[in-house]
Amino acid sequence: MEREANHPVRTTEKSLAVVEHLDATDGARIRDLEAELDMTKGAIHNHLSTLREHGYVVKSGNEYRLSFEFLTLGGRVRSRTPLYEFGREKADQLAADTDMLANLMTEEDGRGVYLYQARGDYAVNLDTHVGYRIPLHNIAIGKAILAYLPDERVDEIIDRWGLPAATEKTTTDRDELFAELETVREQGYATEHGERTESLACIGAPVRVDGELLGAISISAPTHRLGTDGFDEDIIGEVQSTANELALDIKYK
Repeated sequence: MEREANHPVRTTEKSLAVVEHLDATDGARIRDLEAELDMTKGAIHNHLSTLREHGYVVKSGNEYRLSFEFLTLGGRVRSRTPLYEFGREKADQLAADTDMLANLMTEEDGRGVYLYQARGDYAVNLDTHVGYRIPLHNIAIGKAILAYLPDERVDEIIDRWGLPAATEKTTTDRDELFAELETVREQGYATEHGERTESLACIGAPVRVDGELLGAISISAPTHRLGTDGFDEDIIGEVQSTANELALDIKYK
């Protein structure tokens, strides 16, 4: 059985630093990378050449950019995920029925990852997108996930990522968050009003198969569309029923 390395491989770390910088800058020249990274020009060239040889980097003139090979890999990983495989159609239908933005999310490494988004006729434009990673504590779809993780795992996530405030409504106290998660478990869904994005409301429900948490599905809408009472019972029921139907589809695939 292979054992996990006790120490990181420096060469790999340097290649990843090059990749991350190219991602952050949407392309760069070697001299740009040399100014930002603690590496020589020759070392940077070697890393870029290797990445280019394997198809992960492309070169245009003197500028290097990440290739679509990363999209290929990410697409393969996502396509093997039952939540995505069976959830796309459900999210499309939920978005069409509510005219809102529907989202599919799973948890990885203590953060939420958007697997799919579907837009209804009046869907709001947000900064999220497929593959986007986000804290779990300040959005309904994230709280729907946290509520069904073991308390020890939630503590680990908080210890690592904290409870940063995105707006003045964000829950930043650990005990308050655990109390909210208990409410989510009691009612079977999570809601959120302006905790991550001001004037935005969300409702999320977990997708669980035989007790195993796969992720969650949600809808998002501007608060002004909901009136003073928030989400009505019909919309709440639709999100919950969609999550339940998705779980059944996955179970009996």
